Amino acid sequence: MPNPRVLMAGLALTAVAACTTGPSLEKQGAVTAPPGDNKHLTIGTAGFTESDVLAQMYALLLGKAGYSTKILSVTNREIYEPALESGQIDVVPEYAATFADWLNAKAHGADAKPVGSPDLDRTMTALRALATPRGLTVLDPGKAVDQNAFAVAESYAHEHRLKTLSDLGASKLPVRLAAGDECVQRPYCEPGLKKTYGINVTAVDPKGVGTTQAKQAVQSGRDQMVLTTTTDATLAAFSLVLLADDKHLQNADYIVPVVNRSRAGSTGVTGALGKLNTVLTTADLASLNEQVDSWRRLPEDVARNYLTSKRLI
Repeated sequence: MPNPRVLMAGLALTAVAACTTGPSLEKQGAVTAPPGDNKHLTIGTAGFTESDVLAQMYALLLGKAGYSTKILSVTNREIYEPALESGQIDVVPEYAATFADWLNAKAHGADAKPVGSPDLDRTMTALRALATPRGLTVLDPGKAVDQNAFAVAESYAHEHRLKTLSDLGASKLPVRLAAGDECVQRPYCEPGLKKTYGINVTAVDPKGVGTTQAKQAVQSGRDQMVLTTTTDATLAAFSLVLLADDKHLQNADYIVPVVNRSRAGSTGVTGALGKLNTVLTTADLASLNEQVDSWRRLPEDVARNYLTSKRLI
């Protein structure tokens, strides 16, 4: 397989042009063209560790199935999504609820009511309804989900017998939360913790989502909880543990491949990528992230080792 780590700077400018010209996709009907099977595919990555690893796995699986691939890093969804529609990118790893809400806002305005939800089936139905008129096919989700999550110090969890967010709410303990400053308004964050779980959030410490500073604040006891993600690879290094979202406050951000239907909608592509759904779990994805972020391994090596261990390549 050719070297997949290819950066094509020219695409960004082309993609910007693509999203400012041509007819409005919001007013077009469902795409009826047959699914394509182009043998030379470009895989997009959003440029962060998890997206890079997923793109590398997609490339290896497609290579095994007889496709030649290259990987293009485009960190801005406002650029790579139009490029996916136009066929400059053929495949990207996405997150079901987040992408559904993004497409919904693009189609109906920034104030549109969100369509992503904790219900995976409902989220996928909404996502596919939004993606299809744009010439995109959303493949089936697997087991892996990267959604917002909340962690506390191991010692704190042990002392107060906490395993779930419900446990924390029932404890009535005062909680200073390390998170982004938008947490005070986001329904999945402070308002949701209070409404859904009855957690006594006394303040939001604006240190960002899952940053080193936020985790250190919880590790030291300055804060009691940190907003992070379910695939955070560094929690153990700070002696932190996740509390289960047992009432499903967070949206269903399962990993889903999204493809350009006319170029990569064939059963050859969908079958190759679908093999990942049988093995990849949230814990696996966190481990893969850790190998890149903490152990300084290359994403392509981590991806190859994982797929080889699962006998997929």
